[in-house]
Amino acid sequence: MKIILASGSKTRRKILDTLNIKYDVLVSDVEETADKSDPRKYVEELSMLKAKSVSKKVSTNCAVIIAADSIIYKDGKIYQKPKSIKEAMENLKEFSDSKNQGITGVTIIDMLNMKEITFSCVTDVYFKEICSEDIKWYVEHEKDLLKKAGYSLEGTISLFVEKIDGDFYNVLGLPLGMLYTKLNELGYKLKDFE
Repeated sequence: MKIILASGSKTRRKILDTLNIKYDVLVSDVEETADKSDPRKYVEELSMLKAKSVSKKVSTNCAVIIAADSIIYKDGKIYQKPKSIKEAMENLKEFSDSKNQGITGVTIIDMLNMKEITFSCVTDVYFKEICSEDIKWYVEHEKDLLKKAGYSLEGTISLFVEKIDGDFYNVLGLPLGMLYTKLNELGYKLKDFE
């Protein structure tokens, strides 16, 4: 069996690489907007649209497609990738001294058995208070600034994170533990993808 990752995200590839399995990458051409206000339903719908888009491009049925969509969510607001440094700074001001949530929706399509699973995972991220001087320093030094909501837990933002509650990899974009559980439910083990 072959895994097809329906994502151009380098971070998701890095996460899958930790499993030492073989996979191909086939990026979906889905516009990243969904018609849902509930954050979990939002990412689930986008992951499903991405997976289905890629499934139409796959010529073999011996494949498992994995698609994901991630957001940061706080106080009723969905945060996407900031379009500017100014927007990233505003996001950090809003995250300062509060909790935000990393939410990832994942869809798995088992082409061989014609099965599909969609789920989402939520991780709470607690930020310390970040002063204006530190926010300025951060935006000048963070290479992943224009990624998910203006921060990546792999970067220097870790200086300002008090704690996280939940799956670390989920905030990065792919909840490995839950992904493995769902692959098990479909009848797969990691050895099936070596």
